[in-house]
Amino acid sequence: MKILVINCGSSSLKYQLIDMENESVVAKGICERIGIEGSKLTHKPAGKDTLVVEKPMKDHNDAVAMVMDALQDETSGVISDINEIKAVGHRVLHGGKFFSDSIIINDEVKEVIKACFELGPLHNPANLIGIEACEKIMPNTPQVAVFDTAFHQTMPEKAYMYAIPYEYYEKYNIRKYGFHGTSHSYVSKRTIEVAGLDKDNSKVIVCHLGNGGSVSAVVNGKCVDTSMGLTPLEGLIMGTRSGDLDPAVVQYIAHKENLSLEEVIEILNKKSGVLGISGISSDFRDLIAKKQEGDERATLALDAFEYRVAKYIGSYITAMNGVDAIVFTAGVGENNGVVREKVLDYFGYLGIKLDKEKNLNYREEGIVSTADSSVKVCVIPTNEEIAIARETKALVEKY
Repeated sequence: MKILVINCGSSSLKYQLIDMENESVVAKGICERIGIEGSKLTHKPAGKDTLVVEKPMKDHNDAVAMVMDALQDETSGVISDINEIKAVGHRVLHGGKFFSDSIIINDEVKEVIKACFELGPLHNPANLIGIEACEKIMPNTPQVAVFDTAFHQTMPEKAYMYAIPYEYYEKYNIRKYGFHGTSHSYVSKRTIEVAGLDKDNSKVIVCHLGNGGSVSAVVNGKCVDTSMGLTPLEGLIMGTRSGDLDPAVVQYIAHKENLSLEEVIEILNKKSGVLGISGISSDFRDLIAKKQEGDERATLALDAFEYRVAKYIGSYITAMNGVDAIVFTAGVGENNGVVREKVLDYFGYLGIKLDKEKNLNYREEGIVSTADSSVKVCVIPTNEEIAIARETKALVEKY
């Protein structure tokens, strides 16, 4: 069974065609600058030369059509007929409180995705456009929605409820939802396997650290808390997002700088985080290079980021009354041993011990703690596409 996985952003479309017989990636690619001058498709088929097509894409309908053409291209194609694709799995950012699992898309599902536009204004509209574009081209092919928020829907009320008037939850569904759910689900399950834990008696903390970052607490395979909230702005200090702060800061900046509420939120989303502290970059590699040169603000940005990650880990150890494994994933989590070490230095009192040489040089899947460490520390590369494909396959086969 071949499954196409699609992830639509506001001006981009990433895709992978996966053969579920062996979970191999047959082809992958990206459509960039959709609706913007300079649109481009980059198509990478397994075992063949990369195909680059520079052509205007006025919307996601054009992008999906170009992806289908690339998949069937005489030279760079990997299928001879579009009907070889048995299902399409769509990453959808926000399912609100309505979906705790992936679901085969119908008109009712699309209405819920639309109802969540306010909660995911940059992503949900693009996700829906991608779904409808695929439906037009592949009307008889099952479409599956895999929600970024679904994995976190097992959180108890005490974890997801905000201490604001309850009527706002009743009227507007204002609560913590969490994001990166597909990654947290995949990585937590894989950690149980790699670390040799009992899936029915396990406590895992997942640190998804990239330009966007989040931490989750997972007990027996189910999420009990996570750092992102109603939107991805809550939680860790990130590349350009502020993460947690006193809400009064918004009002204070608005008054001092004569800005609207929307303008301040834009600053907190796109001009804050380690970029805001350092004044240099949102790329952690740039900050590490500057720190090595002695740059004080780059050092401060990294110190603050690592401290915030450690605080969340510590709070989740408390929430779970212990921890069996701490796992790092995503761009920074997978590739930066220095950051992992700095974060875990806060937990020496627990008896967590890193194999420092392995940790600093590790780029693969496995355990980077010592044999006598009280808690296993893992590095697990995330694979959201495979996770989406597995969810899609299971649903299609079931129904």
